[in-house]
Amino acid sequence: MNYEDFIIPPKYIKTEKWQFGSQLKDELPEAGIALLWVSDYRGAGESAEMLDFTSVRRQLYQLSGLDFEVPVYDFGDLISGKTREDTNYILQEILSSCHYKKTIPVVIGGSNDLSFSVYSALHFHHKNISYTQISDRISLAAEGAEITENNFLSKLFSSKNFSINKYHHLGYQKHLNEVDTIKMMNEVDFDVMRLAEMMNRPDKAEPFLRITDMVTVNCDAVESMSDCFSIHPQVNGLNRREICAIMKEIGLGRNLKSVGIFNVVADSGNILNEQLLAQMIWYLTEGINIRKSHPEEREFETFWVLIDDAQYAFRRDIFSNLWYFGNSESIEDWLPCTIDDYENAKRGILSSRLLKFLH
Repeated sequence: MNYEDFIIPPKYIKTEKWQFGSQLKDELPEAGIALLWVSDYRGAGESAEMLDFTSVRRQLYQLSGLDFEVPVYDFGDLISGKTREDTNYILQEILSSCHYKKTIPVVIGGSNDLSFSVYSALHFHHKNISYTQISDRISLAAEGAEITENNFLSKLFSSKNFSINKYHHLGYQKHLNEVDTIKMMNEVDFDVMRLAEMMNRPDKAEPFLRITDMVTVNCDAVESMSDCFSIHPQVNGLNRREICAIMKEIGLGRNLKSVGIFNVVADSGNILNEQLLAQMIWYLTEGINIRKSHPEEREFETFWVLIDDAQYAFRRDIFSNLWYFGNSESIEDWLPCTIDDYENAKRGILSSRLLKFLH
């Protein structure tokens, strides 16, 4: 496929040698990061007119390149298809080319239903995918043949072609969701976490992000202030520091293969919103770079906790200081958890998540 027919290259932005933009590669790299900017919001009832991402890019390119070693490539801006199906097809083809090179694609812009395309492209290369979505709403609507932001999740779960190994939903707001929907998610053993549990504690989201393959961020989960950060702005949500900390945790995930940042108002003209989106991408990149520097061989120490005559094992990764819970010989079969889970277990309390894992 000739991508020049579907992508507008990014405009030149002057940067210093130490800045992020000066380190971008001229072609899609192996085992790197690829940025793709999308303007198709039709899945949310908005338009597909081309947006100018130059202001956001300028904010991103002029951030520090630090000592980043993972190569980064900026594809440019995807031209929306005549129909949503056309956009989805082109997007999947481009993302697939990234997966062939073991490069992590980061889709920026477009409506949240494009998560379906991101998943489809990844599923072509990997099965039994673990998927984490950060969103203020859990929508399981099933109506309509066309994929929208309201029904894409239901279509993912019901498709015979896909195999979701695990699904985690973080940052939902109770007052925006149907009670029955939350109950259903719990009944099918999907992990859900309220915004209230994550406020001031973005580290509580880390265990869900540690071994996930794909993460999509619906920017409706981020609070809007004077100007709208997302196309469905909310007064409550993750604040600026929290979402950046979470983006870093996403990058640190050792199985991460795809990322989407959707429903953002990319052309608001508000410099603070532009800075926030740029810094979200930057912290994601920093996390990926830190993860690549971790040693492949891991060492653990095991801690046993006695509760009502039953023994439970926790393991701590000596290098990363991350915690796991389980009883298998292989660490891959252990459940990522937090030090709080271990400390609570010493007090005789196992969280519902740990108990569910045992059964």
